[in-house]
Parts: sequence; C-alpha cells; structure tokens
Amino acid sequence: MAETAVPPDAGTRAGRSEHRAVVARSLRGFTGAGYDKGRPLLVQAAWFAVLHLVFVKWWFPARWRPAVLRAFGARIGRRVLIRHGVRVHWPWRLSVGDDVWIGEGAWLLNLRQITIDSDVCVSQGALLCTGSHQRRSPTFEFDNGPIRLESGAWIAARAVVLRGVTVGRGAVVGASVVAHRDLAPGETITGGGAA
Repeated sequence: MAETAVPPDAGTRAGRSEHRAVVARSLRGFTGAGYDKGRPLLVQAAWFAVLHLVFVKWWFPARWRPAVLRAFGARIGRRVLIRHGVRVHWPWRLSVGDDVWIGEGAWLLNLRQITIDSDVCVSQGALLCTGSHQRRSPTFEFDNGPIRLESGAWIAARAVVLRGVTVGRGAVVGASVVAHRDLAPGETITGGGAA
C-alpha cells in the first residue's frame, strides 16, 4: 500500500489541538506555594473526622448539617438543605445564602472561597472545584481561585464549575457540563454549548 502524505496542519484542521512544547514535569519539586489551609492541623483533622464519620452518612439528619458546618466556621443561611454524601473540603471557606439546595454526592472542593447566594440549586454529583495547577509550571504549583454562584443559579447534575468562575444570577450550568468561564446573568450552557 502506498503511504499518503499528511499536511503538517491536518491535525489542527481536523479539530485536534496543536502540539506545543512539552513541559518537563518534576512533581518532586512541588512546594504548594500560595496555598494556606486557613486553620491549624488539629482543626483540619477534626473536620475530616466529622466529615467522613458523620456528615456524609445517609442516617445523619439533613437539618443538622448546616449547624455542623457553622461549628467549623462556615456561614450558612436559613432553610438550607444539604443531602447526604455532600463533601465540603474546608467549611471555613464556605458561605451559603438562604433557601439553598445541595444535592446528594455534590463535592465542594474549596481550597479557596466558595460563595453560594440565596435560592441556588447545586444538583446531585456536581463538583465546585476552586483548585487547579499552573500547567506550565515544572513543579505543578497551585493556581486556585474562588467560585461564586449568584442568586437563582442552577448547577445541574454532574456539572462542574472550575476555579475562578462566577455563575451569574439565574444562570444554568447544564447536566455534565464544565463551566470554565464566567456565565452572564440568565445564561445557560448545555452539552451543545450556550442555549
């Protein structure tokens, strides 16, 4: 069979990304610079014990979850419903307004502040991730940023909101969608793009 010559930009034209210089990664040199956990080790350990032994369990009453988060420094409004299986990395970096619903299995990975205004729904299995890494850093240093969900926003099932993103008032992040940029008030993004 004869070989067919492929133009050098064929991969780009076909929708694949361009090749760039490869970063020589050395994770052994990771320093964690710029990331302060915000509480002493003993408080961190106490929270992880409560989180894994009690807070996430199906038998732990939903009405007690806001009180437990408050005890560890979270600011939680009134009539907040937090279902079982919800994980909060650091409660002291969480602020939640009134009448918020957080569905089963949601994960609030808040290395930086997560602010959830009133009347927001974070559905089952959603991930709010304030943590990231500098992709061009040889030692993969942190590149964390806060997340804000404005009033009336809806983060649908298994959706992901990445660090530094603000989801505007009444905006919707559709099921299994990754929000990697700010959403304007009322904007909806779905698997097919903006709607």
